[in-house]
Amino acid sequence: MIDHLHQTDVAIIGAGPTGLFAVFECGMMRLKCHVIDPLEMVGGQCSALYPEKPIYDIPAYPKIGAQELIDNLMTQIKPFHPEFHLGQQVMKLERTQGNRWMLSTDHGTTIVAKAVIIAAGVGAFGPNRPPLEGIENYEGQSIFYYVKSRENFRDKRVLIAGGGDSAVDWAISLAEVAKSVGVVHRRPKFRCAPESEAKLHELEKAGKIELLIPYQLEGLKGQGDQLDSVVLKSLEGEEKDYPCDVLLPFYGLAMNLGPILEWDLALHHNHIEVNPQSCATSLEGVFAIGDIATYPGKLKLILTGFAEGAHAAHAARAIAHPGETLHFEYSTTSGVLGIA
Repeated sequence: MIDHLHQTDVAIIGAGPTGLFAVFECGMMRLKCHVIDPLEMVGGQCSALYPEKPIYDIPAYPKIGAQELIDNLMTQIKPFHPEFHLGQQVMKLERTQGNRWMLSTDHGTTIVAKAVIIAAGVGAFGPNRPPLEGIENYEGQSIFYYVKSRENFRDKRVLIAGGGDSAVDWAISLAEVAKSVGVVHRRPKFRCAPESEAKLHELEKAGKIELLIPYQLEGLKGQGDQLDSVVLKSLEGEEKDYPCDVLLPFYGLAMNLGPILEWDLALHHNHIEVNPQSCATSLEGVFAIGDIATYPGKLKLILTGFAEGAHAAHAARAIAHPGETLHFEYSTTSGVLGIA
């Protein structure tokens, strides 16, 4: 492989929504950015896993699709001309003699940066697969862990398993196109936005969603790779068959930090510990934002990641241009590189 050497102000690891907004905030600080991501596309989970998922907690957008959010962020950062290195994983992070950070990827790319912002989300991700016998026979045909297009489920009998935001949001969305939607969960309380839970119960009362509580997945029945029904089991041991064409288990993602574990960062339960005031990690000049960062009181929201990106960008500028004073201005005053 040929080594490609780049010099920049800030290297951002991760091209999900938090990483992309960090590009904007760095641009407002007049910092040049290079962005590295192991996926072949920008957008992280939003683009790779659920591009049509509705998101309800982005300011000024009562509802926005995940891919639409990414497209808007790409438009927002275009004036700053960031350089992307996609389909590459950062393998090494090393301090240089010139007080810089050198990042080396598995494709032979080398980036020397004055500061680093880690916005790697959950790291390398994959679904938490429910322990059901023979589940692999149905995956990709009747069992899916992500929804890329809800049209794929039009007029289908859909069973969703889980109680988090993904399960509830997709239940609400698929109720508009599916023949039927059932949601199986072990407890009455859902781990989602209160408004979403209220909408879920509203659709239940209207007969558009069936809530199967308290039940959990017990087994699968079908022919070949096509499901006929899913066996559900109550906490008391009662079993029943629930007819369905599709099962969507939303039990979260398995987190794998990969090479990040070897970078001598202070970690807490596979998350990077940061100072919430600046998002600085235990390594000077390295910051972490988004779901991978942790501190007391942390809320795992895209909105939180956006704010952390602003904190990290301001702190990174002090490192990239030490001793240089930058008078803070609101974007409504300064504009974006002269764009009104």
